[in-house]
Amino acid sequence: MDAIKAIECRSSTRAYMPKALSDEQVRALVEAGLRAPTANNRREIRFSVLSADNEILSQIEAEKNRLRNISAPERNFYYDAPTVIMLAAESGLRWSSVDAGIAVENIALAAEAMGLGSVIIGCIYDAMRGDKCEHFHRELKFPDGYLFEVAIAVGYKAAEKPPHTYRAEKQVVYI
Repeated sequence: MDAIKAIECRSSTRAYMPKALSDEQVRALVEAGLRAPTANNRREIRFSVLSADNEILSQIEAEKNRLRNISAPERNFYYDAPTVIMLAAESGLRWSSVDAGIAVENIALAAEAMGLGSVIIGCIYDAMRGDKCEHFHRELKFPDGYLFEVAIAVGYKAAEKPPHTYRAEKQVVYI
C-alpha cells in the first residue's frame, strides 16, 4: 500500500482479534517509528514494546481509572490489542512531544500499510506522569531523565471503522 492510500484508509481501531503479531511485524513497526525525523536529529525517542498480557498494562489501566474515578470501564485503554508500544522522550527537550507524535504516526501508517489496525493512546498521560510515574517508567525500562509521551496499540482488526471526514473549506486557508 502506498503512503497516500494508508493515510486515506487509516482510522483508529478499537477492537482487535486475539492473534499475536509476529516478531517480524513488531520489528517493522518499531523500525517505522525509529525512522521518524526528530528535531536536530536528536533521536531522543525510546520505545518499550509490550504484549497485552504484561502486568504493567493492568497497573497503568488501574491508575488511569483511579484518576478518572472510573470503577468499571467498558474496555481497557489499549482495547485488548496484542501489542502496545510506549514512547518516551528525554525530559526538557522542547520538541520531544512533536518528535514522539511523528514517530507514533509513522507506526500507525506502517500498521495500516501492513493490514493491521492501530489506535494512538494519550488517555494514560496523567497516570504515566502522576504519583506512580517512577514505578511505571522503571517497569517500562525508560532511561533516567525520560518521560512518557504517547502510546500506540496495534493488532489485527476485529472491527472496521471508516476514516474520519474533514471539511477542507473550513480547515484550510491558502495564502
